[in-house]
Amino acid sequence: MRTYGPLLALVALLVAPLNAADVQVIANPGLTVGELTAHDLKDIFLGIKTVLDGAAVEPVLRLSGPTHETFLQAYVGKSDSALRNHFKTLVFTGKGKLPKAFATDADVLKYVLSTRGAIGYVSPSADTGSAKKVRVK
Repeated sequence: MRTYGPLLALVALLVAPLNAADVQVIANPGLTVGELTAHDLKDIFLGIKTVLDGAAVEPVLRLSGPTHETFLQAYVGKSDSALRNHFKTLVFTGKGKLPKAFATDADVLKYVLSTRGAIGYVSPSADTGSAKKVRVK
């Protein structure tokens, strides 16, 4: 009988999931919330929750890349293609609109800072400037 313990341990290290610390959630400074539950964040990025503390919120996505994949894995629980299909369905049924998506952290930050209610995410090394950092619990 063979044991695969060491091999499985090596594979686990190589494919270890990225964690939520690998992204920074940011918001327009006009939003009053400084902390969100992971469930509320998921609902915002699925277009289910559109209001926080009486103010409209708008999710802002990255187009692709490791930060985008990490965010989806850690908070949304959908692949990029599943998220796109989800929003296409909302748009087709008149129940939502496609969120804004940008190619770079700088573009996400610029939009978040200039758009009331915007909430997005950037890489952990990004300079978030005057954007509000949102803690996810």
